[in-house]
Amino acid sequence: MRNFLIFFLIAYCFLFSVLAREIGRFPYGTLIEGIILVTWLVVLIRTPGEYWKDLNSVLFYLLLFWFLISLAEVVNPGSKFMAWLQEVRSAALYPFLMVPLGFLILRENKHLDIFLILIIALSSIGAINGIKQLYIGPSRGEQEFLNAGGAITHILWGRLRVFSFYSDAGQFGASQAHIGLISLILAFGPFKMWKRALLFACALLILYGMLISGTRGALFALIVGAFVAIFLSKKFKVLVIGGVFAVGFLCFLKFTHIGDGNYQIYRLRTAVNPEDASLNVRFNTQRNLREYMSSRPFGGGLGVIGAFGVQYNKDQYLSTVQPDSYFVKIWAMYGIVGLTIWLCIMVFILGRCCGIVWKIEDESLKIKAIALTSGFAGILFCSYGNEVINTMPSSIVVYLSWVLVFIAPRLQTQEKSKLLA
Repeated sequence: MRNFLIFFLIAYCFLFSVLAREIGRFPYGTLIEGIILVTWLVVLIRTPGEYWKDLNSVLFYLLLFWFLISLAEVVNPGSKFMAWLQEVRSAALYPFLMVPLGFLILRENKHLDIFLILIIALSSIGAINGIKQLYIGPSRGEQEFLNAGGAITHILWGRLRVFSFYSDAGQFGASQAHIGLISLILAFGPFKMWKRALLFACALLILYGMLISGTRGALFALIVGAFVAIFLSKKFKVLVIGGVFAVGFLCFLKFTHIGDGNYQIYRLRTAVNPEDASLNVRFNTQRNLREYMSSRPFGGGLGVIGAFGVQYNKDQYLSTVQPDSYFVKIWAMYGIVGLTIWLCIMVFILGRCCGIVWKIEDESLKIKAIALTSGFAGILFCSYGNEVINTMPSSIVVYLSWVLVFIAPRLQTQEKSKLLA
């Protein structure tokens, strides 16, 4: 029951936007907390006592520390209580609740394999739906989303930025880059040939989904994640070759106009154009914020910026600012003190994951841990340009990826799974 609930939760975090658009009349996003609560109740009743010792982990304590900081932000006078209550869910509550659940439920190599298969399968379905959306047309619910204001950000120069069944094109593109990279790395693993071929086909499909999303930051998630993967593989000749290939590809985008007739390639090319209007708007926003935030070292409060800022804090200057970057959003809400703490936590977790992967000897387990660690590195970097690491489904994939990498040394001593071998 515990296993079913956590995998059902993962699937629901990918698909709940479908229900919201096609059925509506219910706060489907809030149901995530309901599923987490039910899962916690089952875990409290059915989890053996010795399993709880696994929560004695630096990962759990770091997220507890961040959660306490977020709770303390409730007294920040810059934001109203309802805005804080809405924002604290994605900013601190979800990681604080999901990571312990991961430690208590995901305990076997089979669980790791099911997790990987599930997120790749769901992402492949998302890519197929995105292709349908582009070439056949949006569904009724998707068209209503565009008509209700979504077209402002999702139809540019008469072209659709594909969002599939995700919350928006930014999340779709980043998630597709994240899972596409994981699938591509696994395709080089010591698995049966037909499984490697299937993983490679899924990778190509998902990465095409990334391309048609028009999410430019996803390109850098892919490149950063790929470098981390090659580095952790300890194949430094491949690192050099990969570096040359990556630089060559960036030069192709930067210094040529080949393929500009294809909208997706043209859109991707703007990611390396320092004169791009959208990029300069973001830089100007950050310059304006710097002076305003200089007198607010602890920020303007949770929910003072972004959608909840517009909804609950219209009287605050920060509610008029489009954060775009999740780094900027953390800075605006928590101040420079909070941003520094958050970045230190993220970099520490990434470094700890890399250290764990470096020491794994089992080839099959190592490639899976490399894939998860590289995916996290890519999505973290991508969050500088887009608000993605705090949005479903990327957030739940990242939180459970941390857990699975942290327990990898123990998995190395357990019975192997045949699901992905």
